[in-house]
Amino acid sequence: MDRTRPTAADKRKAFFALHASGCFVIPNPWSLGTARYLQGLGFKAIASTSAGYAHSRGRPDGGVSLEEVLEHYREIAEGTDIPLNADFENGFADDPEGVAANVARCAATGVAGLSIEDSPQHDRFPLYDFAKALERVKAARAAVDAAGRQVLLTARTEGFIRGRPDIAETARRIEAFAAAGADCLYAPGIRSREHIEAVVKAAAGKPVNFLNAGAFGYTVGDLAAMGVRRISVGGTLSRVAMDAFIAAAKQIAQQGRFDRFEGVVGNAELNRFFGAEGGGS
Repeated sequence: MDRTRPTAADKRKAFFALHASGCFVIPNPWSLGTARYLQGLGFKAIASTSAGYAHSRGRPDGGVSLEEVLEHYREIAEGTDIPLNADFENGFADDPEGVAANVARCAATGVAGLSIEDSPQHDRFPLYDFAKALERVKAARAAVDAAGRQVLLTARTEGFIRGRPDIAETARRIEAFAAAGADCLYAPGIRSREHIEAVVKAAAGKPVNFLNAGAFGYTVGDLAAMGVRRISVGGTLSRVAMDAFIAAAKQIAQQGRFDRFEGVVGNAELNRFFGAEGGGS
């Protein structure tokens, strides 16, 4: 039986609603198949992972072109029925004008949200200076508004994963990005309750995303109690898959054994799942 699939506008409306209250997990697929599987598990939204996608292409994180990632977003946005947030790295530009132009192109792929980082893709310096970082967020905000696409804008400050773990500067940037029009705020790499609560406070009531990329011991309930609205996992799910692949491949190469194939999901089960969940998408 044919069913009416949600439009991009429907998914964007749903994405904003998810951020209005409560706390939800937004897992990170790296392919259309993994995106559809997460949808089938009942997750209400998904987010891309720059690292997971780059590694699947045989590249390092940050080594995929703008054109490639735009096509990646388009494929997942069109192939799933739940909102997709794009990990848009630094907007693939240093200057605010370039960020604005690329954000408009990203919004046109059908994503429900996108994030902009305050760190360049090259390693000459870890973070853009404060004034430039703020102008880049303002440019992204203006581009989203000009496009009239109602795409949720997340502003990220990367100090804790770029060798600048300064909670005062992180909070300063979060506060400024929130005031500049970001809909959601994100400081990947923070771990302690003190730092999480400081970021939530700096966001001044706007939703905060927490990166749960390791075994930190927090549950969804714990993070909700600290004021976190959204929980992502970055490239961790893709690394879980890669870790299993590497372990099995090493066992074959080094020991001539296939023990790690025991108990893996069967081909028939995946065919049934994708026949039901993905065949009509």
